[in-house]
Amino acid sequence: MHVDHHDLHTEFPEFNEAINVLKAGNAHFAKQLATYQRLTGKVEDLEEHDMPVADFTIEDMKKQRVQLKDSLYHMLLAYRAGQQSVKA
Repeated sequence: MHVDHHDLHTEFPEFNEAINVLKAGNAHFAKQLATYQRLTGKVEDLEEHDMPVADFTIEDMKKQRVQLKDSLYHMLLAYRAGQQSVKA
């Protein structure tokens, strides 16, 4: 089965530097990123090995992943806005 990979660097390549900076310097971002990565790994493993799991379970995991990704994205946007205001 083909599995789409949802690594944050793959999802948001334009934020690669910001991801690394925030991961190293922002504990909240780092914690959410670790949770996102664990959840993504579980979902991808289930899909890749076509493991039997209730539909609502995997859908719930995917919804959690989307919520985490949205939160991480907003932190990346805020970081970028802060960086741009420093340059101005």
